[in-house]
Amino acid sequence: MKRTPYLILSIFSLSLVIFAVILQQVGYQNVSFLPCPLCVLQRVGYLGVAISCLLAAGIPILRKLFHGLAMLAAGYGVAVAGHHVWLLSHPAESCGIDPLELWINQLQVANKLPWLFKADGLCSAKLPAILGLQVPEWSLVWFAILLLVLLITFFKKSQA
Repeated sequence: MKRTPYLILSIFSLSLVIFAVILQQVGYQNVSFLPCPLCVLQRVGYLGVAISCLLAAGIPILRKLFHGLAMLAAGYGVAVAGHHVWLLSHPAESCGIDPLELWINQLQVANKLPWLFKADGLCSAKLPAILGLQVPEWSLVWFAILLLVLLITFFKKSQA
């Protein structure tokens, strides 16, 4: 894959994180979308894809390595978002306060950038749907698309 597609994937992943922060700060349909621990972990996945793709675009000699790291980040995101979607459909499985929240909120990065990494919401909270899907469902869709694109382009023969 050439440099431009990596930049597009990086910008797209970063824009999804920006959209999540906007939902958190501004809300939607008069509801504030406080991030839960799984939401924060999904943001980490998107940032992993964004940074890996940016490095793949900038360092051609290590492109395959960073492409692989981007695939790992997208796969991680699919797993976290998939668990989050499962939790939404099985709310009785949630105990309310997630022990993961305490761990995430004690991380240094959560203290330095609380607007991005502090978990305040409940993972099983039903928030207003956006275009028919809950935010974790959208996240699962986007992570799956990112992973599929990265997998296809990883194994595609480069046209030099």
